[in-house]
Amino acid sequence: MPTADLAALAARRPLGVLGLMSGTSLDGVDLAWIETDGERLLRTGPALTVPYDEATRAAVRAVFGHRERCEATDAAEIAVTRAHIDAVARWRALHDAAFAVDLVGFHGQTITHRPEERFTWQLGDGAGLARTLNLPVVFDLRAADVAAGGQGAPLVPVFHAALVADEPRPVAVLNVGGVANVTWVGSGGGLLAFDTGPGNAPIDDWCRSRAGTAFDLDGALAASGQIDSRRLERFCENRYFARRPPKSLDRGDFGSAWVEGLGAADGAATLTRATARAAALASRHFPAPVTRWIVCGGGARNPVLMKDLAGETGDEVVAASARGWDGDALEAQAFAFLAVRSVRGLPLSFPTTTGVPGPMCGGRLALPPGS
Repeated sequence: MPTADLAALAARRPLGVLGLMSGTSLDGVDLAWIETDGERLLRTGPALTVPYDEATRAAVRAVFGHRERCEATDAAEIAVTRAHIDAVARWRALHDAAFAVDLVGFHGQTITHRPEERFTWQLGDGAGLARTLNLPVVFDLRAADVAAGGQGAPLVPVFHAALVADEPRPVAVLNVGGVANVTWVGSGGGLLAFDTGPGNAPIDDWCRSRAGTAFDLDGALAASGQIDSRRLERFCENRYFARRPPKSLDRGDFGSAWVEGLGAADGAATLTRATARAAALASRHFPAPVTRWIVCGGGARNPVLMKDLAGETGDEVVAASARGWDGDALEAQAFAFLAVRSVRGLPLSFPTTTGVPGPMCGGRLALPPGS
């Protein structure tokens, strides 16, 4: 990008930004508008979730774990990019007149995340998105961190810190998507963040294969089952839980195979408790105890998981919506926030959030034609 164009964009404060997020649970595209200078969250605007169609989900599932481009990954990237273009078109049709967009933050679709091998891959054509939307797009937000030796995840802690500026601290913000991650924010603003373990992905996969549903609506299947305590204890022996953070996971690192042989309801109950137990185990790494967990992501809508989290942690557990946050939009808002930090040259990640050697900026900027 020409230096003059980058400087002009970075100098505009605040910016109206549209964040786009598609998680490993493959629900679809989350969109959210915010106004920010990359340091403070000044205003939030409308959000929207547009589900992936089954063809897009199937195309992405077919390339989970891939390391090299091939016909299948190209097809999946086209499908993912088209889904994001269509989602933005729907958002604009509803809101564009009232909420100007200066910049887009585009996470893309993670298919493989192996930071120990300095490799991460988020499908999505950022340049194509910029051309079609006629807007500047920040994308590829994890690669610089991973290349520098960081975990590349989670990237949202700096946004979480802005959200809890007025909360009693220490506090934990737990995002339960396909994988679950936590941000610990200390009383002095210190940050620690890492993936806690499985999130919704193993539960979703189990429900798909055993109950013929995409997910466990309201935790109803888990609520009707019994937890297999023996298997749960064996799950807790996984070496990941003892590893000191920062640390991160690929979607496939924790699956549902360890509950094979159980009935559909018992398997769902055991997997749901495992997600909660993993979060409780994560708290052993906090520099100081928390008294409150604020839960966002799809897991916050599962009352069985929320109850399990309270029981396992022994702390107050509240949904992000109870704090006035839009829990479904938080990750999309975060990538809008990070996009502004990227164009302003502010760090996205830190030694205590991803293990990167020093505060690290990141992201690539694609400009629309004629810019």
